[in-house]
Amino acid sequence: MLANKNIHWDYTYDTIVLGFGGAGATAARFAADAGAEVLLVDAAPKGHEGGNTRYSAQIVGSSDDFDNMKKYYQSLTAPFQLDEEMIDTFVEGMVNMRDYFKKYLEVDPVSFKNDLESVSISKDAVYEYPEFPGVKAYDGLAVHKGSFDAALWRTLRQKIVDRTDKIDVWLSSPAKHLIQDPVSHTILGVQIEREHVVMNIRALNGVVLTVGGFENNKRAIQDYLGIPHLAPLGTLFNKGDGIRMALEVGADLWHMTSYESLGILSGMALAVPEGQRARLVISWPKLAQGSIMTVADDGSRFFKEDEPNRHGHLYDHGTWRVPRTNTHPHIVFDQTQYNEFKKLKKLPFANFLEKAIKADSIVNLAKLIQGNPDILTHTLTDFNMFAKTGHDYAYHREPESMRPFDDGPYYAVTLTNDILNTQGGPRRNSRAEVIDTNGQPIPHLYSAGELGGICANQYQGGGNLAECLIFGKIAGQNAARPKKAILSNHQDVDEVTSASKQSKAAKAPSDFNNNQKKPKIHLGAHQFLGESDTGIGGKVVARITYTDGQLQNVEIVRQSESADIGGKAIAELPQKMIAANSYDVDAISGASVSSKAIKSAVKNALENAKRTAKSK
Repeated sequence: MLANKNIHWDYTYDTIVLGFGGAGATAARFAADAGAEVLLVDAAPKGHEGGNTRYSAQIVGSSDDFDNMKKYYQSLTAPFQLDEEMIDTFVEGMVNMRDYFKKYLEVDPVSFKNDLESVSISKDAVYEYPEFPGVKAYDGLAVHKGSFDAALWRTLRQKIVDRTDKIDVWLSSPAKHLIQDPVSHTILGVQIEREHVVMNIRALNGVVLTVGGFENNKRAIQDYLGIPHLAPLGTLFNKGDGIRMALEVGADLWHMTSYESLGILSGMALAVPEGQRARLVISWPKLAQGSIMTVADDGSRFFKEDEPNRHGHLYDHGTWRVPRTNTHPHIVFDQTQYNEFKKLKKLPFANFLEKAIKADSIVNLAKLIQGNPDILTHTLTDFNMFAKTGHDYAYHREPESMRPFDDGPYYAVTLTNDILNTQGGPRRNSRAEVIDTNGQPIPHLYSAGELGGICANQYQGGGNLAECLIFGKIAGQNAARPKKAILSNHQDVDEVTSASKQSKAAKAPSDFNNNQKKPKIHLGAHQFLGESDTGIGGKVVARITYTDGQLQNVEIVRQSESADIGGKAIAELPQKMIAANSYDVDAISGASVSSKAIKSAVKNALENAKRTAKSK
């Protein structure tokens, strides 16, 4: 939106960072370290901040060889070309990533390339494109020996908590518009809605856009990717707001058709209702072994089921592409396969078999899944012939993974194409400045992370998080630098400066405040507290009732876990622990990180209880 002479500023900061994920946390931290008073804003409510960084594998791209890493990155992007300075900035950042971990994250990094066994990551995840020149220069770093556990995110989040004297955090506060000077095009501030009140917040030195992509915006998915629907695997709050705001101020866009997916079946997951997060399954090969196949909307097969995918990309005539998407794909299997599934002690989805559609014939199954009966019948006939002859003439699936279908009954489970993230958004330069359609920086506007990311075409795991750290730092430092006001003639500079100083003196309330007293947790007879810092959203506090060696009750009294994932563990684990009289019970499927944190908190509470009993 355009500023006018009568605009009222509710608060003023040196720097405003929009988006509290990995890139936003990094930008805010470095802006604060540069001396700026920072406002960090996110649309997500407390317990859901973190963007896709919160849900990612926690792998950060790194290298020890600039020249070969540059060759590898250029091969990933080919045949497309990027600005040389941008590539050099990104690769240089990866080459320096080990020092970055030590200096700024204060941890000794774990190398995935050199320590694969201890972190349970396959070699294919490190060398995702082994045929490309320079691949051996690549490495992935982690803050500890683990993955998919939010460890990096917790580290980045803690850097914000440690700086609450310089950084105010507003959650559940979506940014609506950038406020722009109509003549100089300088970004003056942001319009933000907080607690149903729309406020204008002044940014003296810069605004950083880090609000992620558009994977939760169905219209944008259709317009930019040409796909009817994709189920998100990460945050539910990336809705394309950054693209909308960037377009309003004249930003150029790039990489709008690039996106990543993941899953054992090339970017496919079990179907979920629209608006819900899909479950990631990357380690259940049974979905591609036996009398089982994946079929498209019409009942035909459309890719090689057992091919390891590269973030959803499959080999396609000399390159790797995300395969065609469908509106209602299915896995189809027979009674033999069903019986094998039933024998398994644990399925990746607790209700997997309950979701199966059953029919006595393949023709009737086709009707139930809205497929073409003739096509599905031919597909089954061809599959059986391929399995018997030992050669899959259609997609070259490994013959030992194929077993002819029996005579039925037959089953189908509905799948959906999933999405990790989009890469498209406002174009940026090596200074993390947002570029307009004339190729010029928009004054005082910066970006970092997946919104307008540098990654395009074929994606190497760890690249996005590397970008969050590299360009987050650059954006935060540049957005913190004091700048001379560039205002149009209709606005008085002294008037604006005076108003800025006045509003800056009034400190805005923050959702993160180290000095804010938390309500005291009441403890009754035989009750004890335990804590764990390993939750996906930070600290988990448990209160137990423990008498005569018996765990009588377990309550989770403080937590910031995601309701759709951690909520299951919070609801179910306490009763399991009471029944077992132990904290050491099986984790809740799909909520392993939250389960681990709850178990750790209860373990700590039990230790406190036993210590108290001994001291009496």
